[in-house]
Amino acid sequence: MPRYARILGTGSHLPARRVSNEDLAAQLAADGIETSDAWITERTGIKARYFAGPGESTSDLALPAARRALEAAGIEAAQLDLIVVATTTPDMVFPSTACLLQAKLGVAGCAAFDLQAVCSGFLYALSVADAMIRAGQARHALVIGAEVFSRLLDFKDRTTCVLFGDGAGAVVLGASDEPGIRATALHADGAQAEVLCVPGTVHGGSVVGHPVVRMDGQAVFKLAVSALDKVAREVIERAGIPAEQIDWLIPHQANLRIMKGTAKKLGLPEERMVVTVQEHGNTSAASVPLALDEAIRAGQIRRGQNLLLEGVGGGFTWGAALITY
Repeated sequence: MPRYARILGTGSHLPARRVSNEDLAAQLAADGIETSDAWITERTGIKARYFAGPGESTSDLALPAARRALEAAGIEAAQLDLIVVATTTPDMVFPSTACLLQAKLGVAGCAAFDLQAVCSGFLYALSVADAMIRAGQARHALVIGAEVFSRLLDFKDRTTCVLFGDGAGAVVLGASDEPGIRATALHADGAQAEVLCVPGTVHGGSVVGHPVVRMDGQAVFKLAVSALDKVAREVIERAGIPAEQIDWLIPHQANLRIMKGTAKKLGLPEERMVVTVQEHGNTSAASVPLALDEAIRAGQIRRGQNLLLEGVGGGFTWGAALITY
């Protein structure tokens, strides 16, 4: 039985509409909300994000990302044994976005399901797929983080609406005797649910409550930096690879200050951290695979290098993976 799940290929996709800080500031100003490029950049490092168009769903974003990952992996969709989609914004309550994506890929028969852990979702999904491959239940798995998070935003709340964007990132995993995913670690603390949430529920065929993002920014910052540092050290220890042998840190692209704080705590120089937050904003579950794919396609990440992936999100959830690419 193969000892590892290895990344065979990656892919990503962004909607067509790019929204710069200036564009967003102008949109908010029409509703009497004041912000600016300088205000957003100073606090977050974000310069732009992408928003899905009317009628564009999560599975619509996931499809081209999946196709690019399959092409990079050199396998056909029919060879997949497993599809896992990490998302907070599914196309519908059910069936799962993974099942809808499976149909759009033109295949049937393999297991397909969604996983919801918000911004940590891709790390959770990657860990589940890794375990299934190691257990012999799958040989090829498609793991995707995809979101249309713009539909959860309150555009009268400048502390949250400037942060998020839409997109999709994907990896194809294959069973291998060569080192791949060396270790993962996942955690959650439901007592922190109110720190970052979308308090809406489905009742009587409609959504009730306040189905938009609510966030305590200061609390999130403190929890995120601490949690990411601890889970990174945990997964490094599990993998048995010293921190100095990590070639690239690929953190959840939420806020540049959080990202820099995490790298500093780990003693990793900032130039070894993949950063896409300035152009994508926070794409939740899509954040880490989007950054991973961009860095691979740009030639930054090369085969044989050690990657530390980590994420933190509402739940409160957090996780990490140490991978030899």
